[in-house]
Amino acid sequence: MEILWVLMALVVLGFVLLPFLRRRRGGIELVPAGHPDAADPANYGFVREEELDIRMPGPDQDLLDVLAVVQRTQDYRAAQQLLAGTETEGELRWQRVQAFAGAAALELQQRPGGVSQTPGGQWLRVWRTEEPKDPGGAAVHAEFLVQQAWRTSTPGTDDFRIIMEEAQDACGQAALLAPGDPIPYIVELSVARGLDYSQPEFERLWLKILDRAPAHMGAHLAALHYWCEKWHGSREEATSFAEAAAARAPGGSLLAAMPLFAVFEHLPEVNLVSGFYQSEVVRKAVHGALFAVQSARPDDPMAAHVRHLLVFFLVRSERWSEAMNQLIHVDGHVGALPWTLSADPAAEFAVYRALAVAGYEANGGSPASLPH
Repeated sequence: MEILWVLMALVVLGFVLLPFLRRRRGGIELVPAGHPDAADPANYGFVREEELDIRMPGPDQDLLDVLAVVQRTQDYRAAQQLLAGTETEGELRWQRVQAFAGAAALELQQRPGGVSQTPGGQWLRVWRTEEPKDPGGAAVHAEFLVQQAWRTSTPGTDDFRIIMEEAQDACGQAALLAPGDPIPYIVELSVARGLDYSQPEFERLWLKILDRAPAHMGAHLAALHYWCEKWHGSREEATSFAEAAAARAPGGSLLAAMPLFAVFEHLPEVNLVSGFYQSEVVRKAVHGALFAVQSARPDDPMAAHVRHLLVFFLVRSERWSEAMNQLIHVDGHVGALPWTLSADPAAEFAVYRALAVAGYEANGGSPASLPH
């Protein structure tokens, strides 16, 4: 056991020092900070670590502008208008619902309220009160309750169940307001995981989503959690779900990347064997994800999610050039797996980015040879 902890400490130390890497053909060496041979991501126009946006996986300026207005004025109407103008079945609407709910939850956490203080996220409460039949506000409220359950309580406790049951009711109300909208049911996927839906119950919920948005990537990612070993399924069931989604993916769909997410969800907690990332399972999943992002629409809002996970696997596989090709598409935003699992997503992303740069240059790459 002692040797395992020593090895883990060495791995952690290595990651801390990764920004200070020397580029030498055929190898990567640690060097002191400021060394002239240290790999420098700034040479590629990459964003400084402290300027990385941890809120979203990729750019959505309209959302950022509206969030700024809502949080400054505490007036929900700009958010209402943005959602009303966003395609119902698309991925972008789901991301925006999550973002508004997350913003309200974070505000409430920062300002819980009291005798002389209005609680944060009050604009969402006003939205639901003044516009009770607005489907956008209803969906955001349901997602807000789900996020509150996971943020503020522990699964299995009475507090958690009470909030989740309230979220379940909110999902039902949102679904009644917009019968063709898949989002209330996508929100309920997280409720299903938290309230231990049986597999038949979960499958009935899933069919409602497939009837409305059969190729919705965000919905598939949410459903994958239920089938994972750590929740209500197994490695085999999660893999089967992901592979089935990839097999029926229409042309241009990112569903071909689903097996890579299934592999990620079942990574060993401590994996010191680098050969795992060159294994056939990982190679096949990475190949599917690369195909997915190459064939997807350039403006597909879910492409950034896939590219971020590809950076993780490509760096671990020492496929430096391919990792760099993904980084040029997503650099600047780090609100996606795997970085969001870290207490400091920007620092985690910056470590992998430094590794990619160092490995790329160690094998003859340079800013001039990287396509943009």
